[in-house]
Amino acid sequence: MSLTRRLFAASAVAVTALTVASGAYAQEDKSLQNILDKKSIALGIPTDYPPYGYMGPDFKPTGMDVAVAQLIADKLGVKAELVPVSTPNRIPYLQSKKIDLIVSSLGKNEERAKVIDFTVAYAPFFQAVFGPKDVEIKSFEDLGGKTLSVTRGTIQDDALQELAPKTLKIQRFEDDNSTMAAFMSQQTQFVAVGAAVAAAALQKNPKVQAEYKLLIKDSPNYIGVRKGETELLNKVNDILRTAKTDGTIEAYSQKWLGRGAGNLPD
Repeated sequence: MSLTRRLFAASAVAVTALTVASGAYAQEDKSLQNILDKKSIALGIPTDYPPYGYMGPDFKPTGMDVAVAQLIADKLGVKAELVPVSTPNRIPYLQSKKIDLIVSSLGKNEERAKVIDFTVAYAPFFQAVFGPKDVEIKSFEDLGGKTLSVTRGTIQDDALQELAPKTLKIQRFEDDNSTMAAFMSQQTQFVAVGAAVAAAALQKNPKVQAEYKLLIKDSPNYIGVRKGETELLNKVNDILRTAKTDGTIEAYSQKWLGRGAGNLPD
């Protein structure tokens, strides 16, 4: 075969491959239209992870993630089918099309980005210092001379080595339950823990008048979308960006997390 014919044949194969690939993506990218046609969207949400998602007194899902999931359905004009998911199964559920989106406190990293796409961030997820409402704390220096419980070896424990004043008396425990128990029983004045852990404990003990005081680390939440579903991704991004601009996300964050949403990544 001549060089010209070989080049022509190679070009034809390449064009065919691109056509097949484009057709496959075009087929996958009908996801948004399919949702609109069936008038419902399956949203993977947490039900055991307050304040992001948990079962309310009426035995219905509630929380920050649930509110955002419902917002997306409402803005699409379809019914929200809320599907409880866990950390291990949420991405497999998305890939196997048991759900259309993951709205379940999903952090973004390189490994996950290889298998799914991410929207813009919609909520802060943070480790923080919590303490009594009647004690004013504006900086880590204000913790000087106070007592604080933390779980040994956690992100917050490591961060406190650099952030906390030397006069802060830190008591370390082996798990979050023990850490929170020390705070709830007033063994310590403050606690450094994940927001979800603090919210769950304070929800069970409403008489404890505690609140968010200082941010230790923030790792925002994103919505997970299947690879190739660009139209759905873009539409959800439009909804989230509008919700950030009009104050909806800020209101959700204040309601469920007890603090503002801050400058979430776009």
